[in-house]
Amino acid sequence: MNLLIVEDEPELSHSIATYLLQNKFTCDTALDFPSANSKISSGEYSCIILDLNLPGGSGLELLRRLKKINKTEGVLIISAKNSLDDKIEGLELGADDYLTKPFHLAELSARVNAIIRRKSFDGNNTVVLDKLIINIADKNVMTENGIIELTRKEYELLLYFASNKNRVLTKESIIDHLWGNHANMSDTYDIIYSHIKNLRKKLMESGCPDYIKAVYGMGYKFTIA
Repeated sequence: MNLLIVEDEPELSHSIATYLLQNKFTCDTALDFPSANSKISSGEYSCIILDLNLPGGSGLELLRRLKKINKTEGVLIISAKNSLDDKIEGLELGADDYLTKPFHLAELSARVNAIIRRKSFDGNNTVVLDKLIINIADKNVMTENGIIELTRKEYELLLYFASNKNRVLTKESIIDHLWGNHANMSDTYDIIYSHIKNLRKKLMESGCPDYIKAVYGMGYKFTIA
């Protein structure tokens, strides 16, 4: 799952990204308002970690921007301010949670996971899709035959399909979700095909039907009969 970290302190931004990468997230970063605004406008994220005080603008203005362009990403505000007014305004503008600095990275990760569960899976830690059981907290997938060993990208891909079941996902949206601004489109289409091929093979070898269907000229759809 791809996250955006909007934080103007390079050391803290790096620490957050490093920790979340170890927890199977992909992270884009923005150190100021203009770069954050650009990434929010062009990218797709499972959650945005948003500082309120930014060079060139305010995090609250970015929340207004998200609302204006009908973006539905989860938002976790992080701020050194423990102002009730800021907290209330941020939540009223659409933020999902508020964490005051300093904080433990483990708590930040837990809150990000909680936001993603609420946004995509009605707050559930476990998602059951036909023969598949996805444990979001432990980040594993199993069937009645046991745990399916997936790579991080295969797991992220399956979770993206699961949160968009019966919807056609374009190759571009899959690339954007898995790699964000780190993607090189010309090099990534073959990688997407490879990930999907390997994921389908592993699911079917574990006793699942072929859930992932190619939709000619459009992309892929995860369908449960």
